Amino acid sequence: MSIIEGHIIEVRVPQLSESVSEATLLTWHKQVGEAVAEGENLIDVETDKVVLELPASKSGVLTRIIKGNGEKVAGEEVIAQIDTQAVAKITPSPLAGEGGGEGEKKQAPAVTPSVRKLAHEHEIDAGSLQGSGRSGRVTKGDVLNAMQQIKSTPSPLQGEGGGEGRSATIPPSQQSITGGRVEQRVPMTRIRQRIAERLLQSQQNAAILTTFNEVNMQPVMDLRNCYKDAFEKKHGIKLGFSSFFVKAAVLALQKFPIVNASVDGSDIIYHGYFDIGVAIGSERGLVV
Repeated sequence: MSIIEGHIIEVRVPQLSESVSEATLLTWHKQVGEAVAEGENLIDVETDKVVLELPASKSGVLTRIIKGNGEKVAGEEVIAQIDTQAVAKITPSPLAGEGGGEGEKKQAPAVTPSVRKLAHEHEIDAGSLQGSGRSGRVTKGDVLNAMQQIKSTPSPLQGEGGGEGRSATIPPSQQSITGGRVEQRVPMTRIRQRIAERLLQSQQNAAILTTFNEVNMQPVMDLRNCYKDAFEKKHGIKLGFSSFFVKAAVLALQKFPIVNASVDGSDIIYHGYFDIGVAIGSERGLVV
């Protein structure tokens, strides 16, 4: 921070490391006209590697916000101003007594950078959570509980017929529908962009391996044996296992929409449909 008019202090982005050229402002915890205390966190700043807290160097009133939530900034860039001689406006509380006492503003719960980062990655407002830690501090467990509550809410891309575990939610975003095929475009955080970039690099520069998992197929085999004769009689072909595999894949993709998503630039596109190719042996060879 720097002083420009004796009592006006500039709030600047911390100096970034050599490998980081810019950062993203996440959430302002103070609004214009509100009092700030020395050392109090003003805003969270996200880089490709970490989420930083930007504390106030002096007490005063936040008089101007130059850069808002979600904007990209460079190191040492001015994002706000604090007046160390100003007095914050106090709004009478509707719960104040008739004697004219002023009501105190409810303090936001304390949130550590690591917990705030976890909440931001899952599109959760950490400031709105009820903290269970000491002095009302929001803990990682509070965020995880909030995630579980969100998962219990039906997803906008959830298929008809519902079912346990199929309601993984997708953050609100731009939605497009083309020929009945629903897609949602969600901007990625800076950290997720870097993760996607690194995963792509590793895919291009490293050998791709296949993993195998064993499952108990006996219930499926019993079901197939029960209907295979009637199926062959009706359709003229034998009932194989491919249809069971496709059905299982669709159910898994409904439960975990992120697996059915794709990356386009700095956005994640969630697909509300399922395109699955199955290799079938024919007289001309293997056909998908």
